[in-house]
Amino acid sequence: MPPRRMSPLLLVLLVVGLTACSSSTSGDEEHAEDTIRFASYDFSENEILAAVYAEAARQAGLPVSMDASAGTREVVEPALEQGVVDVVIDYLGTAVRFVDPGSPDATSPPEQLQATLSGVLGPRGVTVLTAAAAEDQNGFAVSRVFATQHGVTRLSELEPLAPGLSFGGPPECPERPLCLPGLEEVYGLRFGSVVNMPSRAATVEALVAGSIQVGLLETTDARLGGGGAPVVLLADDRSLQPHENVVPLVRTGAVDRWGDRLTAALDEVSARLTTADLIGLNRAVEVEGLTPRAAAARWWAAG
Repeated sequence: MPPRRMSPLLLVLLVVGLTACSSSTSGDEEHAEDTIRFASYDFSENEILAAVYAEAARQAGLPVSMDASAGTREVVEPALEQGVVDVVIDYLGTAVRFVDPGSPDATSPPEQLQATLSGVLGPRGVTVLTAAAAEDQNGFAVSRVFATQHGVTRLSELEPLAPGLSFGGPPECPERPLCLPGLEEVYGLRFGSVVNMPSRAATVEALVAGSIQVGLLETTDARLGGGGAPVVLLADDRSLQPHENVVPLVRTGAVDRWGDRLTAALDEVSARLTTADLIGLNRAVEVEGLTPRAAAARWWAAG
């Protein structure tokens, strides 16, 4: 896998880290008053979601800038707390587990997860807005051919097969509790080999080609729809994954600066966004070839 380009956001984080001890005030604060800085994680759906919410702010007459595919959660979430960015669109369960590893388990309802997230991030200068009905969990897929040959429909059915299988996922998967560690702890899955995948599209291609047998995809991946889809999700029959409703996280300083104009615009998206919408937005980008901003604009026009 080729090395990734270091994002501007990561460069800013490095600068912030190096200068934090030498200055109690940041020149970034003045810049923060000029524009609302949206940042997305480094995968397609999150970039799409950032574009949808950013468009709401634009339509409310607010100044917006975007740092698309800024990095992993380990980069972007701390950037929000440090005031390097203003808005991140996250997912409830994963966000809670990241900021508070001792949080309630996957059976907690979205309301409890949101309360936990607010309780942790509020003192850190981050406001948690109302979550959307739209939800996207980690999903684990196999090719339709593999599922038919081995008669598997559930993750638990992989246990006797796993030592002879290759798993494909993003480079951070071995460290994420809802990815490989969770599969091992909850399902007893110990794969014969693990392959780093550069994208979800590459994961699908590898599953179909047979170079991997199990791969991480989102449950809203557009390539999963329909009876003719080449890959299928296995049921999470032991409930490893928590509720993952889409939720905007906003720097409290930005809320103070822009007030109800900002929060009402973002809340409008959350009130309207459904899981079906999310699948459609993913399809617009991943299958039809639209840019995230063009897909967002079409979604708004359809409303």
